[in-house]
Amino acid sequence: MEKAAAAILAEINKQKQTKAPMLVAIDGRCAAGKSTIAGIIQRAAGCTVIHMDDFFLRPEQRTKERLLMPGGNIDWERFIQEVLLPLSSGQAAFYRPYDCHSQKFAETVKADLTPFILIEGSYSCHPWLWDFYAFHVFLNISHEEQLRRIKARSGTAFDMFRDKWIPLEERYFEAFDIAKRCELRLETSGLR
Repeated sequence: MEKAAAAILAEINKQKQTKAPMLVAIDGRCAAGKSTIAGIIQRAAGCTVIHMDDFFLRPEQRTKERLLMPGGNIDWERFIQEVLLPLSSGQAAFYRPYDCHSQKFAETVKADLTPFILIEGSYSCHPWLWDFYAFHVFLNISHEEQLRRIKARSGTAFDMFRDKWIPLEERYFEAFDIAKRCELRLETSGLR
């Protein structure tokens, strides 16, 4: 994963942007290493990292119509209002992560302004969010390696990932041609 993190950091360093912070999306397949790589970059560069997992829909938002939309299982409206609009105007963002396990909001988090900010997670490159970012990264993984990693880390939740979350992600990737649209695409199947 260090190699992928170095490639992303090299691309960030190439970008010359007068407006700070520079927002960078790291999207990709489940278990491709998005959180791990963002953590490596955060430790190396001291940047802020925001996780899309903190913006999954609450139960009352999960209507049939919403879940039929590719990528519709994220609270885009709240993410744009609480995170992207403040950050893109040069202000710190304050948001309450939603915890799917407890189905409650956690304490408010402050997303500090750093020269660049990583937004990591599936659905971070959704077309509604695309223009907020300076550039976009897609992490790919083979299906076999994906299932192996999920099984190793998720235990009893494996079936839900395989039968629900992966198909939802794949529908989103295909509907919006996410991998092809991203400026930087990395394969993480053989990386640790």
